[in-house]
Amino acid sequence: MSAAEGPLVVGVDSSTQSTKALVVDASTGRVVASGQAPHTVSPGAGRESDPRQWWDALCEALRQCGEAAHEAAAVSIGGQQHGLVTLDAQGEPVRPALLWNDVRSAPQARRLVEELGGPKAWAQRTGSVPGPSFTVTKWAWLAENEPEAVRTTAAVRLPHDYLTERLTGQGTTDRGDVSGTGWWASATESYDEETLAHVGLAPALLPRVVRPGEVAGTVRDTHDLPFSKGTLVAPGTGDNAAAALGLGLRPGTPVLSLGTSGTVYAVSRRRPADPTGTVAGFADARGDWLPLACTLNCTLAVDRIAALLGLDREAVEPGTGVTLLPYLDGERTPDLPHASGLLHGLRHDTTAGQLLQAAYDGAVHSLLGALDLVLDADADRTAPLLLIGGGARGRAWQETARRLSGRPVQVPEAKELVALGAAAQAAGLLTGEDPAAVARRWDTARGPVLEAVERDEATLARIAGVLSDAAPLLEREPDRRRRDPRGA
Repeated sequence: MSAAEGPLVVGVDSSTQSTKALVVDASTGRVVASGQAPHTVSPGAGRESDPRQWWDALCEALRQCGEAAHEAAAVSIGGQQHGLVTLDAQGEPVRPALLWNDVRSAPQARRLVEELGGPKAWAQRTGSVPGPSFTVTKWAWLAENEPEAVRTTAAVRLPHDYLTERLTGQGTTDRGDVSGTGWWASATESYDEETLAHVGLAPALLPRVVRPGEVAGTVRDTHDLPFSKGTLVAPGTGDNAAAALGLGLRPGTPVLSLGTSGTVYAVSRRRPADPTGTVAGFADARGDWLPLACTLNCTLAVDRIAALLGLDREAVEPGTGVTLLPYLDGERTPDLPHASGLLHGLRHDTTAGQLLQAAYDGAVHSLLGALDLVLDADADRTAPLLLIGGGARGRAWQETARRLSGRPVQVPEAKELVALGAAAQAAGLLTGEDPAAVARRWDTARGPVLEAVERDEATLARIAGVLSDAAPLLEREPDRRRRDPRGA
């Protein structure tokens, strides 16, 4: 490792399937060491993970960073949003965490919206209309289906909260991540007592909300991590807010993130409140807002279609009228939690490559449909769309986003933007800077710009038409009753 120009910081991205750690030079943004370790997600109707796997993965990722992690002066955790972590009095998980893409709480989400004033009231109070991804609906599901687990719970945390608390020994969260729970009122920036009382969640079970720029704690010396005693711990935040920091986003710049889920968002100075529920009115990690629309089906769903077809993910061919809605996990945008994948327009001459392209089109259509709602009215509609996430470097994703958006597309060269954003937050503790300004100093958004092409209005209209016509089928709840294999 060559000598660093300034102090070293650690940024962590604990995502759905793995945890990554970067050791970064706070002066230059240069990554001097990195590590990564996987964790597992349960198959089937639910999506669950043992939080202890996240901790083990963090320890392994830091071990891979070697001596550089020991030299770090500050650390920050970025983590997957919405997950429900329930801990007992000893700080151990009561049960596996319910993850963001577990949609079993769809009935509870509908009931909560109805029982607490309807969509408009929710949007005005919390900034969002909760769907089954939101933590409050998962708590309601747990209370209804596993009451003993609720009785045993002594603390409720989000995934990034859990890891931060393991580092510091203190229960903390931040405004960016807590804004995705459904029990934090964005209008007052405080826990919403009415909502908590309605779902039977005592405020004492929740973590303290740390302010932007505040030190959450220091690394305690009760575990074998490669940190020096007294290493500062930043508030951390949710993965999308961390990525916004990692890009150094200014208000109005649109981002399309292609990962296991797909998201489109932008920083805003105005507090969002969309009563349709399409846009979640999240806070960012700095003091502004991060209106965001999210889909459940993105790179993982398209890769699954490619695997079913026996194709490489880049083996797309121009379409001829076939439509594929890749809603393999249900869908959040549009709000179709019980949906499954749908194929329309199949002909004798349809090729496998055209089917694959149709899957890309269906995934991107869902995201772009929310873009105008995410952006403020005075945002520049011709500004490049920043393409990030695991799919951003795929040529098929790039070309699909460019063709369906009609915008120029910029692909930042920097990788691991969630971990970089966490690192910028950690660096801000040491320098007193705005973390987004730190990231801009690091020039993290630098990358090639693909020129705009004419927007493919015909494909957009065709997908919208199929989606509208198929609505009754997509909205139908599945019949989960067991059938006798003999047909009885």
